[in-house]
Amino acid sequence: MLGWRGFVMVAVGGFWGAVAFLAVFVLLMNPYGNLPHILFSEHAITDINQRFQYPALVRSGRYDSIVIGASDSRLLHPKALERVFGGHFANLAMNAGQAYEQYRLADLFIRQVKQTRTLLIGLDHVWCKEDALEQRTTFRGFPEWMYDDNQWNDLVYMLNAKSIEISGRRLGVALGLKSPRFPAGYEVFTPPESAYDPIKVRHKLWGEEGPRTFEAAAADNRAHTRSDWMFPALGWLDEILGRVHGRKVLAFMPSHVAAQPIPGSGKAARADACKMRIAEIAARHGASFIDFNIRSAITTDDDNYWDRLHYRLPIADRIVRGIQQALATGKDDPNGDWHYLAGPEMVEISSTR
Repeated sequence: MLGWRGFVMVAVGGFWGAVAFLAVFVLLMNPYGNLPHILFSEHAITDINQRFQYPALVRSGRYDSIVIGASDSRLLHPKALERVFGGHFANLAMNAGQAYEQYRLADLFIRQVKQTRTLLIGLDHVWCKEDALEQRTTFRGFPEWMYDDNQWNDLVYMLNAKSIEISGRRLGVALGLKSPRFPAGYEVFTPPESAYDPIKVRHKLWGEEGPRTFEAAAADNRAHTRSDWMFPALGWLDEILGRVHGRKVLAFMPSHVAAQPIPGSGKAARADACKMRIAEIAARHGASFIDFNIRSAITTDDDNYWDRLHYRLPIADRIVRGIQQALATGKDDPNGDWHYLAGPEMVEISSTR
């Protein structure tokens, strides 16, 4: 029989043996694609937390062009963008993506992809937030260690139940028991179009009161207020546009008019000031800036949306076509879908192919 000393030694040895086994299992399965590839040459996404999965797509070498943004950019189809810009696109927009998280992803793209072709940034309100420096991440967590250049330090952070669970799914994909998720980062996350219920949608858009008119508010002309407006995330945008090579396109995504500030209000003035500063940054770095977040036939039509931020699939296609036309003409849309705020006077898309 084992004495207490022998029992403790067996228990400790068993514990460390289990830890070593799980560490080797995680290393071999490489659940996030961030470790050295030993068994699998290509990463397979098997988890929905994009912040942990997208770095592997950037490092894969398969993509010279990316979309970054929040969930309101996720429906821009990579194949549709390739028809406009050429190259090989991945859509790396993140649910509730904060400006800092998008900045870190763009930074990784610039460092890892030597021949960058197109960076498309789907902008929204997070880039204009006053507290962007404080609110850098969400409850989903952000793995800073996964965005550096040292692969081996990642394993220390991955000895946990979640990584082991995803490793099991990765083994299932290898055995043909599971299918990988969202190739090229793209996934239709909205409900099926057949499930669209305009009554429920109108309630989400307008609440109990129902649709209302938006009368212009008294203009906010307080100069001291305007001078105090801060847009700290735009420093990250300025840095990224100054470093990236290739085509640089900024597109402010169209939120429903119910989510837009009332014209003439202080909030509207602040939003316009943010857009103007973005336009200055874009012009300084030779980037195009197209603003879809205006009152238009897109944003005033309830039937184009699932909720105040998320448009339907046909609108995603319309946005891509709008980007193509805006870059080709260098002008506002004659039908009012967008404003062209910065960029070359004329862009020949065909010359980039």
